[in-house]
Amino acid sequence: MSRKKRKQIFTNVEVVDAGAKGKTVAKAPDGKVIFLPNAVPGDVVDVQTFKARKAYYEGKATVFHKLSDKRTEPACEHFGVCGGCKWQDMAYEHQLYYKQKEVTNNLTRLGHIELPEVTPILGSAKQYFYRNKMEFSFSDSRWLTLEEVQSGEDVGDRNALGFHIPGMWDKILDVKTCHLQQDPSNDIRNSVKNFAIENGLDFFNTRNQTGLLRTMMIRTSTTGDIMVLIQFFKEDKNQRELLLDFIADKFPAVTSLLYVINGKANDTIYDQEVICYKGDDHIFEEMEGLKFKINAKSFYQTNSEQAFELYKITRDFADLTGDELVYDLYTGTGTIAQFVSRKAKKVVGVEAVPDAILAAKENAERNNITNCEFFVGDMKNVFNQEFIDTHGVPDIIITDPPRDGMHKDVVQQILNISPKRVVYVSCNSATQARDLALMNDMFKVIKTQAVDMFPQTFHVENVVLLEKR
Repeated sequence: MSRKKRKQIFTNVEVVDAGAKGKTVAKAPDGKVIFLPNAVPGDVVDVQTFKARKAYYEGKATVFHKLSDKRTEPACEHFGVCGGCKWQDMAYEHQLYYKQKEVTNNLTRLGHIELPEVTPILGSAKQYFYRNKMEFSFSDSRWLTLEEVQSGEDVGDRNALGFHIPGMWDKILDVKTCHLQQDPSNDIRNSVKNFAIENGLDFFNTRNQTGLLRTMMIRTSTTGDIMVLIQFFKEDKNQRELLLDFIADKFPAVTSLLYVINGKANDTIYDQEVICYKGDDHIFEEMEGLKFKINAKSFYQTNSEQAFELYKITRDFADLTGDELVYDLYTGTGTIAQFVSRKAKKVVGVEAVPDAILAAKENAERNNITNCEFFVGDMKNVFNQEFIDTHGVPDIIITDPPRDGMHKDVVQQILNISPKRVVYVSCNSATQARDLALMNDMFKVIKTQAVDMFPQTFHVENVVLLEKR
């Protein structure tokens, strides 16, 4: 197909559905599907396509003839540019509807799973300011708006502290107010940016690998703890201490002030030394009296309140009596394992990340939990017959894999074990459906419950209970 033909304009097209990855769906006059990033189901729009494939187009709504009654006014001034909250223009009850629909469609169409009556999705009590962790990037060449570019005028200060523009690794949107993390997150970010500019601290340039200030992470918890981590590209003791002392003095509520010196090409901190400048090197999260220590590298569900609801559903699905041996696969820092341990005889957690297992053991000791054991290793390798022979045949398996789902060898081992019950927690119902299909001959889906952990986005968690046929 020629380039000229690939770009087409379709007029008065109705947007009829919401699809994967937050894009909405319309139908072209030739019957092909059109995926759109900037419309809401019920809109009637003109579409400019920019990609054509055999079965679909990708395009953008350019003219809105009719606005959907599912729309709402976005709360954030950065909506449409930031890319973090793609569904802010859709009313929350409709976000929940389309998340539930995606989960159900994936399980039935991709997995060919026969579902029981579907339990309605559990919405989040907080629709904004629900995240406990945010990461912001410094840049000396902030993203310019179309109006700024077209003006031809000198825009002056180009420093930014915010988020990457979607698909552009070296462009940072300067964020004034983010609606995802509770105060004092916005105050900390804006104050740090202004102080750095006033004191001549150089912001990072990703393309040239120059500058001092690289990233900032803020973690909050329901206990009131606050962690701030500044990542510097190079060591400059005077300027580093100038900024860190400012944060400590202006924000005494910060209980963990950390920094990293990272001169490598990427800004991940997982292979870097994290140095505690003031306070503790961790914060605490609490759930049902259990305390979980969280350091800079720890994984913890980013919506603390809704994580509590997710874990309660997981524990209810497991239906423990106190006599069961439970395996918790992909246990992370052992939060689910410890959460269910009071109702189990013993819980065995397995995780590939050594630091996570160290944290799990430390948290279990702090919580006086003696019936949990944690082991580190690549799941497909460590979860073998020798492991089962050593630690016992589980009555119940809880599995909470990453987005890619479970390795086929792990699925096969679950089939070999043939426990009476499997509780499968997933952040990607498409890979969950694939895995459920592999287990469908042995296990029947008894319950399924979607949980919205991420309002204003298309992401959704899903919990499925399987029992032996």
